[in-house]
Amino acid sequence: MPHTPHPSRPLRLGFIGGALHSAVGYAHFVSCTMDKRFTLVSGCFSRDPALNAESGAAYGVAPDRIHPDWPTLLQRERGLIDAVVVLTPTPAHTPVLTAALESGIPVICEKALAGSAAEGRDIQASVDRHGGFLAVTYNYTGYPMVRELRQMIRQGMLGDVQQIHVEMPQEGFLRTTNGALPQPQAWRLHDGRVPTVSLDLGVHAHHLAEFLCGQHAREVVSDQRSLGNFPGIVDDVTCIARYTGNVRVNYWYGKTALGYRNGLRVRVFGSAASAQWVQADPEELSLHRADGRRERIDRGSSQLLVAHQGRYNRFKAGHPAGFIEAFANLYADIADQLQRPASERGSEYVFDAGAATRGLEFLEALDRSAHSGSWQRISSLHAQGDEPHGSPC
Repeated sequence: MPHTPHPSRPLRLGFIGGALHSAVGYAHFVSCTMDKRFTLVSGCFSRDPALNAESGAAYGVAPDRIHPDWPTLLQRERGLIDAVVVLTPTPAHTPVLTAALESGIPVICEKALAGSAAEGRDIQASVDRHGGFLAVTYNYTGYPMVRELRQMIRQGMLGDVQQIHVEMPQEGFLRTTNGALPQPQAWRLHDGRVPTVSLDLGVHAHHLAEFLCGQHAREVVSDQRSLGNFPGIVDDVTCIARYTGNVRVNYWYGKTALGYRNGLRVRVFGSAASAQWVQADPEELSLHRADGRRERIDRGSSQLLVAHQGRYNRFKAGHPAGFIEAFANLYADIADQLQRPASERGSEYVFDAGAATRGLEFLEALDRSAHSGSWQRISSLHAQGDEPHGSPC
């Protein structure tokens, strides 16, 4: 069944951050508008006036709705936009998020939600206090075959999940370009309560494992090192985590693995079958059965559970969909929630401040373990076996 646009009026967005030269701005712009679920009508894209104006013009925003700073945007756009997308560097998220929630404006926030679990809990308290809406974008969960794998696990097709391995190696802190050293953004060269590499990559790795297996981390043991061109900055992390449901999860992520632009790979091992998904080959899911059978499935395979749906088939199987489409799938889920009454919201694909804070609590425990050399308990009150889910936001 081919994909068809949603009939509702596009929701109106404002961007805070996300200038043309930012790491994620253009990706968010393309993905949020792909299915006509949103339209970008306002923004404060940069503190640099020239770049702010240039970005707004490139995104098609009227000059009088390009604002010099985010407080001005929140003041002038209240009642004129349906949500604001926060794309500033992670350390700057908290004041923007809380101000938007206090203004009654729904918020879509680029991961990581915040730099610490304490900030995450404060943001969640603001959501609760104002009855607000907040969704965090973990875009890798938008890939159709990742969602297919999740549904297979939910239906017991892999048997009892025993272990998960999530790898996210990158090379950006070590690879040179024409002999020149890399030049990351300045904020990425400072480690706070959670090392920045964990805010960049670890939040995705943790969220993917939780999203797939439906269990929570209880304790973790880890090692982290600085191997790249920026001494003292953590850029290589490995850990083992014990989860509810007797699941073990192994993680490896970092920015010093030469040869990997983004080597995201997820392997799930169950008592009846195992599965592997690799982002570099995102359309296929590899399955290995206990009786020795091997199978590769994609969006064109028979007996799919979710990946055959029209929303995932903007074009027919065999013509690969990728990173931007995965982001667009997530934006469509968020639009669905925003267009419902608050009492009817709830989605397995939309992730709130509580889910984000669980990830930050996990990463703080990981950092404590690396310094102590011992297993560390996760501080989350949610690590009692209750199944993780999307909002209600």
